[in-house]
Amino acid sequence: MTGRQELPKGKPHGDVVALCGGVGGAKLALGLSRVVPGDQLSIGVNTGDDFKHLGLHISPDIDTVMYTLAGLANPETGWGRVDETWNFMETLSSLGGETWFQLGDRDMALHVERTCRLRAGETLSAITADICSRLGIASRVLPMSDDPVRTLVETETGPMPFQNYFVEQRCKPAVRSVTFAGAERATTQRELAAALLKPNLRAVVICPSNPYLSVDPILAVAGMRELLHKVCAPVVAVSPVVGGKAVKGPMAKIMGELGHKVSHATIANHYAGLIEGLMVDCEEEGIPGNISVAVQSTMMKTLDDKIELARAALSFADDITAGRGTLQEQRA
Repeated sequence: MTGRQELPKGKPHGDVVALCGGVGGAKLALGLSRVVPGDQLSIGVNTGDDFKHLGLHISPDIDTVMYTLAGLANPETGWGRVDETWNFMETLSSLGGETWFQLGDRDMALHVERTCRLRAGETLSAITADICSRLGIASRVLPMSDDPVRTLVETETGPMPFQNYFVEQRCKPAVRSVTFAGAERATTQRELAAALLKPNLRAVVICPSNPYLSVDPILAVAGMRELLHKVCAPVVAVSPVVGGKAVKGPMAKIMGELGHKVSHATIANHYAGLIEGLMVDCEEEGIPGNISVAVQSTMMKTLDDKIELARAALSFADDITAGRGTLQEQRA
């Protein structure tokens, strides 16, 4: 299925905010982009993974979201651009340079351009918006903040920046905790904050990204949790647990090392106080009673899967909104 899909008749229109990071979040963001008009969809993306490498500013999650929405994501690696070449890295390796973080030739051009513009004084938000426009992306892709926030993983061998843990060390060290340097001084990106406070907001969707490494950095930005408490629309999360396991990445390993069971209940309790609804792939005990639950296939292998899950998440939010109205009528 290709092309923009129309909203089902009879369903309420309104703005949607998605919070995401990484491959899983980008998949649902793509589905949402096919059912929500571009000017009504704001995608707040984790920048805790950003780092400097080879003198360049790398924004892995923003790039994953942009490449996915633009149809340029590499299906073989799960990261980077499709039809990539690796001449730069091969030459760098022959010269004895650092090659633990792979940068393809096409991908490299984006990092060079971003770095030059940041050094010239442009914000990450402005650069991202311009690149999205050039890639034909209608939805608003917004960094969680234009201020630096860096995810630090405290491991059995000591603290290390996220990319060193994730890529260089391949997630091998046991995790003791995760912190977000600079989050307390950062400010939520202006357009993202405004989108959350819109009176016509239909839903806030927390995508099925790793809660500890991809969503928590967003929630750690000063004022973000307060904004989510103020939104007029339901906040719903899609659980990243599928079939009792993590689809990919270190989520299950980290949950175990932090003393948590890999379950929907753990995800629900992690987001307790922020979400009204949790979408899961199967029913499960232990989810707090004040969180509504919807059962839906959450595995996204095809574009149709992504679109179907996006529609289901929005319908779930609509049902919660309708339930609020029914409860208010009963109390009147």
